[in-house]
Amino acid sequence: MKKTVYLFSGQGSQYSGMGKEICEMNPASLQIYECASDILGFDLAKICFDGEEAELAKTGVAQPAIMATSLAVLELMENEGIPFEAVAGHSLGEYAAMVASGMLSLEDGFRVIKERAAAMQECAEHQDGSMYAILGLDSDTIAEICASIDGYVVPVNYNSPAQTVIAGETPAVEAAVTAFEGKARRAAKLNVNAAFHSKLMQPAADRFKQAISGISFHTPAIDFYANLTGAKLEDFSDMPSYLASHLVSPVQFVKELNALQQAGFENYVELGPNKVLTGLVKKTLKDVTAVNVENKKTVEAALAKLQ
Repeated sequence: MKKTVYLFSGQGSQYSGMGKEICEMNPASLQIYECASDILGFDLAKICFDGEEAELAKTGVAQPAIMATSLAVLELMENEGIPFEAVAGHSLGEYAAMVASGMLSLEDGFRVIKERAAAMQECAEHQDGSMYAILGLDSDTIAEICASIDGYVVPVNYNSPAQTVIAGETPAVEAAVTAFEGKARRAAKLNVNAAFHSKLMQPAADRFKQAISGISFHTPAIDFYANLTGAKLEDFSDMPSYLASHLVSPVQFVKELNALQQAGFENYVELGPNKVLTGLVKKTLKDVTAVNVENKKTVEAALAKLQ
């Protein structure tokens, strides 16, 4: 039996209509949205299924919406009896992974993500930060160029060998993008309003850590691979501190994928809207199966490959 890891989508993957077909196929999945709505104080299913893109893009909506959709897909896959031995997520996706692994209850998962989104949104309103994906240039060269720029700009998301995201103060980020001209294949501005996973998010990290200090985290029932280290997480004794550090530290997704492959994982199944992580797996690893699950068509395709 091939070892399977479930991967959970990150912020930016949202779209109107996400999760609707999943709930039609598996009505139990709707309970995920109902739980989230009770905690958030608004109808999350309505926004996910029928909302405007601009509403869905707001941090306070996008984060719980993507998490709920990912967990709704998980509910369906578990009902189909598809086993998995590990979980991992990209940035925001780690929170769905925590629920999937048993580290957080469903209710506490949404309580935590509500506090995270609020802290990040407030921080974003008080900074001039931005992010760009740099394509077609190795991460070492990207780091060297960032270090040569006046002002604060650093690599923050190591997504694949051919894609690294930089973040920082907008003037410094834009200067770095100019310096990449003629070296990188492309620089794509991300549709975010802050420099996520950089030191500019420290006020959010401080607020967030305090807000979740009373939440109960448990040792997961399956392996949990972490963005912060790029390896399997072993110490779960102080998750609020881990998650605060996670907000201001790079996402080591390439290391994480390599560690999973070295541990013998052959099936990489992305649960949630879009297929960003599936693409990153295909660009990073060879001789593995990578599929995404987000609607009726992709469910059927994934089950055909995994069963």
